[in-house]
Amino acid sequence: MKKTFIIAEAGVNHSGDLSIAKGMIDAAKEAGADAVKFQTFKAERMISKNAAKAEYQRQTTEENETQFEMIRKLELDRVSHKELITYCNKKNIIFISSPFDLESIDLLNNLGLEIFKIPSGEITNLPYLQKIGSLRKKIIMSSGMANLEEIRVALDILISSGTPKENITILHCNTEYPTPFGDVNLLAMITIRDTFGVNVGYSDHTLGIEVPIAAATLGAQVIEKHFTLDKTMTGPDHKASLDVDELTSMIEKIRNVEKALGDGIKKPSLSEMKNIEVVRKSIVAKKDIKKGGFFSEDNITAKRPGQGISPMRWDEIIGKQAKKDLKKDECVEL
Repeated sequence: MKKTFIIAEAGVNHSGDLSIAKGMIDAAKEAGADAVKFQTFKAERMISKNAAKAEYQRQTTEENETQFEMIRKLELDRVSHKELITYCNKKNIIFISSPFDLESIDLLNNLGLEIFKIPSGEITNLPYLQKIGSLRKKIIMSSGMANLEEIRVALDILISSGTPKENITILHCNTEYPTPFGDVNLLAMITIRDTFGVNVGYSDHTLGIEVPIAAATLGAQVIEKHFTLDKTMTGPDHKASLDVDELTSMIEKIRNVEKALGDGIKKPSLSEMKNIEVVRKSIVAKKDIKKGGFFSEDNITAKRPGQGISPMRWDEIIGKQAKKDLKKDECVEL
């Protein structure tokens, strides 16, 4: 990928409502995202009925509701998936979804998805990794909560199951919502890249847009960021998500960073070539010099503009004779 692949993470911020989901697709496209990502799951296949909520989920959802009850309300069925995929195709934005169980992997594969996103929680799920790896599709895998050895094992499973290494991108990630800036450890993305020789990116859960922009500067090939149409809506992820204006700003700034990074070749840019004569200096007469006079430290100096002999030839000029009369500030000639 020559530019950062930006995923606008809708997640479950649609609240199970297709009209909201389509509105999020519209917003992601308008903001300039390359893809919009949802989540595919059945609560009964994913969560035990007595599973506790994460701390951030307890703070943003109904107090007496279990994690199972919370998640069940956010499911999207097969018909909904087909409708959203069709809508994404119409809007010319890539549909991606993270499957959270084996049946959901089959669902997405049967619907023709070419990119599979592995969420952080599945990086230690052997049968899950084997199944996705066997599909030989493009894989983006988040690595929140994982150490290097766990990433290594997961990567080996995907590759041994049939997916070429070059088809896999690993996202550095922290799964706390929101992630404290001091816990981001963004340089770990570089460690992952250098350790495993893979494409890397960053899945962000901080408040604001600074860290994803920094990740793009460090060479992230994929950026993923949660967004919502309304931060005040009920649901586990709205408060830690960007609103549409923030998403748009993040994408604009990342695109500017891409332009600013350039090709790495140090040379004058086209826009600054015109400044060379204005800003650089030439060797000029410090005072009037008669024809035949010898150039010395006393009678020449360096001043703008840079239209004459460069001061880099200073030692070559010293001791030479003037070929004509020179007025003060006139460029020296040989």
